[in-house]
Amino acid sequence: MGKAKTLQIDKLMGALVHQGGSDLHLSVGAPPMMRISGRMRRLETKELDADDMVGLMKSVTPEKNQQELQEVGTTDFAVGMHESRFRVSIHRLQYEDQANVMGIVMRLIPKDLLTWEMLNFPDTDAIKRLCALPRGLVLVTGPTGSGKTTTLATMLDYANQTRADHIITLEEPIEFVHPHKKCRVTQREIGIHLPDFNEGIRRALRMDPDIILVGEMRDYTTIKAATTAAETGHLVFGTLHTSSAPSTIERIVDSFPVTEQAQIRAMLTGSLEAIIAQRLLRKKGGGRVAAFEIMVPDAGIKHNIREGQTYKIPSSMQTGKAKGNILMDNHLFELASTGQVEPEDALGLAQDHIALQKKFKEANLIGFSGDLEDGNNPG
Repeated sequence: MGKAKTLQIDKLMGALVHQGGSDLHLSVGAPPMMRISGRMRRLETKELDADDMVGLMKSVTPEKNQQELQEVGTTDFAVGMHESRFRVSIHRLQYEDQANVMGIVMRLIPKDLLTWEMLNFPDTDAIKRLCALPRGLVLVTGPTGSGKTTTLATMLDYANQTRADHIITLEEPIEFVHPHKKCRVTQREIGIHLPDFNEGIRRALRMDPDIILVGEMRDYTTIKAATTAAETGHLVFGTLHTSSAPSTIERIVDSFPVTEQAQIRAMLTGSLEAIIAQRLLRKKGGGRVAAFEIMVPDAGIKHNIREGQTYKIPSSMQTGKAKGNILMDNHLFELASTGQVEPEDALGLAQDHIALQKKFKEANLIGFSGDLEDGNNPG
């Protein structure tokens, strides 16, 4: 039976590759599903039962991760197949009538890094300048599945081509594999080489790094270690699950005890070089396109951060466009007005729904009825 299941998972992963999907979803009581161009589609196969899921899980999951799944109920790892790499997340679910039911999500990691043009940055030169910085903190943020890893991989590859430095990545798991180019690249995986991100940063600082990538800044100790590393002369790239520049600042500050919040605001004022928040939208004609909010702090934004006035950051970004600042809603408007995405999809991601809707109406891009005029999200 094991061999049959191996062949089945091989075929499912192959179908994901050949159909241009991004994610494969497997769960009990439903046929396999794929996400293609942002939409979930069912495959014309049988509904999976618990035995199917156990067989599929065992056919692709290393022993160490099977043990972790049993002990903590979830596990993540990367696997290679069909000349591609997949990030695998397995989670155990508990139902009243059935124990140890699980779900599996497999994300296809693109074989090739995206070019600057494919990333669709509003100001590519501003991003390239960030990759050339000698020190500081650069954060790429967004929800799961928004393309943060892909963006950072392209930025790191640019540094790898243009600098002569030592790059250390701390990832969970390693997704893109970076060969040595002009830089030496050391990639370390949480759970295999290191126990956690905080310890990874501590050890990285002993390895003569110039650039450190922190795959996820999820807690106080990791955020503090990454910020300190940036402040003490290293270029640190990191990610958070936040949706905008102001919410990223708030998330970082709020992770610290009240007695330390003034100190972290001062540290950010000195070390923060940029926040790049991104979301993915369905692209007209198929595929997906990224929308970005980019904050490159000038004197006004640094004052807002230091004084705890995050609510003033958007207006400061509006007046700091020359430095590369752009609000998410402005980029959404650009994507819709140039015909790359539907206005309705852009509105679904707006920070200020009513204001963006007004801009669309003034540009004759929408003609919605009463419900939308009241500011309700479409759909």
